[in-house]
Amino acid sequence: MSGKIDKAAPPHAGSTAYINARIVDPTGGSEYLGAILISDGKIADFGPNLFASGAPYGIQSVDCRGFYLAPGVVDTRVHTGEPGEEHKETLESAGVAAAVGGITSMVLLPDTEPPFDDASLIEFVARRARQVKLANMYAYGALTVGLEGKELAEIGLLTEAGAVAFTDADHAVGNAQVMRRALYYAKTFDALIVHLPQEPTLSGGTMTSGATATRLGLSGSPPLAEVMMVERDIRLAEMTGGRLHLTKISTAESVEAIAAAKARGLRITCDTAAPYFALNDLAVGDYRTFGKLVPPLRAEKDRLAVVEGLKNGTIDAIVSDHRPQDQDSKRVPFAQAEPGGIGLETLLPISLELVHGGHLTLPRLFQLLSSKPAALFGLPAGKLAKGAPADLVLFDADYAWKIDRDDLWSKTKNSPFDERPVQGRVLATIVGGRTIYRDDSFATTA
Repeated sequence: MSGKIDKAAPPHAGSTAYINARIVDPTGGSEYLGAILISDGKIADFGPNLFASGAPYGIQSVDCRGFYLAPGVVDTRVHTGEPGEEHKETLESAGVAAAVGGITSMVLLPDTEPPFDDASLIEFVARRARQVKLANMYAYGALTVGLEGKELAEIGLLTEAGAVAFTDADHAVGNAQVMRRALYYAKTFDALIVHLPQEPTLSGGTMTSGATATRLGLSGSPPLAEVMMVERDIRLAEMTGGRLHLTKISTAESVEAIAAAKARGLRITCDTAAPYFALNDLAVGDYRTFGKLVPPLRAEKDRLAVVEGLKNGTIDAIVSDHRPQDQDSKRVPFAQAEPGGIGLETLLPISLELVHGGHLTLPRLFQLLSSKPAALFGLPAGKLAKGAPADLVLFDADYAWKIDRDDLWSKTKNSPFDERPVQGRVLATIVGGRTIYRDDSFATTA
């Protein structure tokens, strides 16, 4: 597959009608054949009967030829290497990969060098996003100074600078008192705390505990390390009344605990990353370092529980957890390899497996990929509405292909889905009315 990135593409001077599209409306929970009219970078109108007989004279039209048109994907968990490790990923290379993957908005994690614990770094991301001119980019603020889990960062100042939520990325806050104070303090600003639930003293193994770890002779991290922290954080959220979002949920017991907390009316939300509903610990195979992630890939029963959590609404969003690692970090013995996998370009096709497998409808999938994450993080994205930004993805849900790391646009190639057959490819990505990516097979005008 090949396509064209055009970060300098201006929006059409007049109006543009996307006609003959299979519209996916996550907010309305509907899917229909219709059209979307874009004007001045915003959605001017949309619906099943719009331009049924063709666009009026003078309006540029794009014939979508019956392919799906939906709000662009909103990915709220993206690691990059800028600043500090630009050899792994820059904001521009991440923006390119996002565009190819149909992602129109992404939230960048603060675990850079230096981390985003200072307002100037939040402003740096906003400035670089304007220069890159690809996907919309937002930044987390660090929850604690230096991501060390000891002293709270200046949540108020970081909020004023534009931080959309607060997290220590893949560093779990082991100190319950620090987390309690964070939830209380953030409540003053109605700020969202995002936490990776991994009990630090139990989660130091190289893969999940179980038969595969024993067979491979690798140290294991018990699934209990996740649910212990989930239950602690739920209690702290209940005590403080703070907003808590638990990220990368990967075990059956965690899904069960979160469902119970939601049933009690607590302000708890959560997400999972694509590997945790699409892969299990067998993907580690013969010490395959591309399958070394945080948290580690779990047993099949946990994967099935995550799928069920997505179906029944316990899990609110799907993220890529895009984490680029260079060859020197991955081409080493499994125990020494750095964890993480790239995922911007594979998020949509992997997520479409939930539709092809009969677990979700397309509108429900785009609630998880677009409308719900945008609402949770207060982003102007993820929905079809008059006056909303024209951030859209046009895709062929049935196109069959095999993921090949050498064909990926990301700066590094450490995909846990390498060589996996998938269905679904992005034909065009539109941000603010600008077509920033177009697949070579798709003609733009009717």
